[in-house]
Amino acid sequence: MRTAKMTPIVFLIAAWLTGCKDKQGTGPEVPGKTQTQDTTGMIHYPQERHLRNVRQLTFGGNNAEAYWSNNGKFLVFQSDNPAWGVECDQIFFFNPFEDDLKKAIPTRLSRRDGRTTCSYFMPGDTMVLYASTHSDTSGCPPVPERRVGGKYVWPIYPSYDIYVCDLRGNLRMQLTNTEGYDAEATVSPKGNLIVYTALRQGDLNLWTMDIRGNHKKQITFLPGYDGGAFFSPDGTSIVFRASRPGTSEVRAQYYALLADGLVEPGEMEIFTCNVDGSNLKQVTALGKANWAPFYHPTGKKIIFSSNHASERGYQFNLYLINADGSGLEQVSFDPVFDSFPMFSPDGKYLVWSSNRNNGGTHDTNLFMAEWVD
Repeated sequence: MRTAKMTPIVFLIAAWLTGCKDKQGTGPEVPGKTQTQDTTGMIHYPQERHLRNVRQLTFGGNNAEAYWSNNGKFLVFQSDNPAWGVECDQIFFFNPFEDDLKKAIPTRLSRRDGRTTCSYFMPGDTMVLYASTHSDTSGCPPVPERRVGGKYVWPIYPSYDIYVCDLRGNLRMQLTNTEGYDAEATVSPKGNLIVYTALRQGDLNLWTMDIRGNHKKQITFLPGYDGGAFFSPDGTSIVFRASRPGTSEVRAQYYALLADGLVEPGEMEIFTCNVDGSNLKQVTALGKANWAPFYHPTGKKIIFSSNHASERGYQFNLYLINADGSGLEQVSFDPVFDSFPMFSPDGKYLVWSSNRNNGGTHDTNLFMAEWVD
């Protein structure tokens, strides 16, 4: 869960959307044309001026958290597509410029039992890290039911640890091995640091470690769930989303849920800090849920997902904002769900997850577009 690095944060949306995170598409858009059919068949909306030549990459199940390799040629992501023989989220990778996932199953990297989430390419693009529960279960751990009042909660599985595998799925390293949730890991473009979310001493905070899992260091300390962190293009800053329970009552509820291995992710804002945790700044103050942030390749803007403008609460769209919190601009316009945006290293492409063009199902698919500044 970078969201929501979670059973991945996609389950958060599943509940908010009454299940609108699964998907089944009808095919990629013809380049250069904007579809005009009803919204269940839309791939590209006319208002989406930053997106050109939109393509649908996956066609069934729940697909999310697609992240580029350092050379910009591959994507690694998580999926529970039953057509690919999985029962809960597993890690796959493919070449979005050459592979047709309508015709072929992408390479599966997570080979053991359990749920996986939050994959990311390591330096050199020959290995991938991800979080997995496989050390503590022989199958997929259960997803918790909604609590009294219908509020959605997601599980913070204590058996999540962070592993590294090669591109054939062979495990090479275990980076964390401490009781408590460890997930949502991403790698600095400098190739020297990993940032991740860990549950230690009763709270969820950001930590860093070196590329081999040594020199672990806590860098955020305020009460609330800090997660979904990414490095800036120059590797000097981190952007993340956080909940900040502001009253004693809300804090008590947060800690009570956390004691049961649960989080209620209803209110989150975007923050930045230096890689050592200093110079902490709040970027958004929009209310509701603002999450899945990622830096624009210039390092001067941040793209993220938000439902702050939704009257019903379940419509999430992509927004762009200056790193100082000014200049908010809406990027995507699907009436249900857009999230997990990530720029390619050269800034030419954006990949994200969406409920668009899912034929009225609950499917969430991956989409890619050329980025227009």
